[in-house]
Amino acid sequence: MSYSELVVLLLPSILSLLLVFILMQRKQARFNLPPGNMGWPFIGETIGYLKPYSATSIGEFMEQHISRYGKIYKSNLFGEPTIVSADAGLNRFILQSEGRLFECSYPRSIGGILGKWSMLVLVGDMHRNMRSIALNFLSHARLRSHLLTEVEKQTLLVLSSWKENRTFSAQDEAKKFTFNLMAKHMMSLDPGETETEQLKKEYVTFMKGVVSAPLNFPGTPYRKALKSRSIILKFIERKMEERIARLKEGVENSEEDDLLGWVLKHSNLSTEQILDLILSLLFAGHETSSVSIALAIYFLQACPVAIQQLKEEHIEISRAKKQSGEMEMNWDDYKKMEFTQCVINETLRLGNVVRFLHRKAVRDVRYKGYDIPRGWKVLPVISAVHLDSTVFDQPQHFNPWRWQVSRTAFKLLQTCFFFLTFLK
Repeated sequence: MSYSELVVLLLPSILSLLLVFILMQRKQARFNLPPGNMGWPFIGETIGYLKPYSATSIGEFMEQHISRYGKIYKSNLFGEPTIVSADAGLNRFILQSEGRLFECSYPRSIGGILGKWSMLVLVGDMHRNMRSIALNFLSHARLRSHLLTEVEKQTLLVLSSWKENRTFSAQDEAKKFTFNLMAKHMMSLDPGETETEQLKKEYVTFMKGVVSAPLNFPGTPYRKALKSRSIILKFIERKMEERIARLKEGVENSEEDDLLGWVLKHSNLSTEQILDLILSLLFAGHETSSVSIALAIYFLQACPVAIQQLKEEHIEISRAKKQSGEMEMNWDDYKKMEFTQCVINETLRLGNVVRFLHRKAVRDVRYKGYDIPRGWKVLPVISAVHLDSTVFDQPQHFNPWRWQVSRTAFKLLQTCFFFLTFLK
């Protein structure tokens, strides 16, 4: 093929791209957009934005953009025009306007691997229905009667496996604990059993693909994750069919008081919806919790004063239980762990398990003189607020005691994490 023929073939595509670019520029001119840089066509500034950085920082990309453009700026990320917010007020406004002005909008690759019925990708009534099912299962009464007891049981199981004078990975142990806990409460799977360990193996492969580039080619982590997803869903479906058969026969196992059984009895979800719900909750509950536990251990080892205060708090609770003749931890014991809660809050703030959220404006929005056009992606960067010196004193310092006195900061963090509890 000659050079001139190649030019003729490519010319329509080039002209189409130029037309789209011109139309976007004209549309932007109608709005008073925040300052910023749209970067390269299509990829924009995505590569720089996703460059790895420490969890206790906001990264070089964010630092440079905030310094140059301010806490609210425009960019082109994940293939879409985007408003990025490191502003505490705008972040709170976005989360509080969920469903009215903004909706969840994760990249298509997330839906491809978690499923189209995952709560990460659902919006509107269907998302509210799914979230309602999860919240109803994890009711206050169930947390007190089931979850707390199981947390203690799984914790003791992990601790008993540690041998004296042996090193271990805090992250691996945290993942083991959270996976066992989630598998037990979702499908009544016991730790150490062959089927549980096989499911865990497939889940590890699945997770590697979730956090990788969405390249669906042979040998890539994403392709392997799709294969593992299929295996996991077949496993869950087999468990579901066994439950349905027992329900039809009128045979119920009291030990199988889990999410799978609850959904089958109390919802009208289809098989595909149930499979995606369980997989998405397993993903959400396992990853955020295990990373938080590992980060808490990391932060505490550098703060011996906090460790000592934690010990004193728990020793006092243990002493009181022995005097009353009780053995198992209960809800009253949990409520007495005030400093423990401070450590948890500070770990979530400094560790930034969830650094930013994916949202989209469903209508034109105006905030502080800036326009957010309908259809634009909006990224509220939670970590930027957590590490903002105008919001938190010495934000890079691990200081659990700040939560004993700073009620204003607590409410700010509570607002940010309320919508993250179940993927929102």
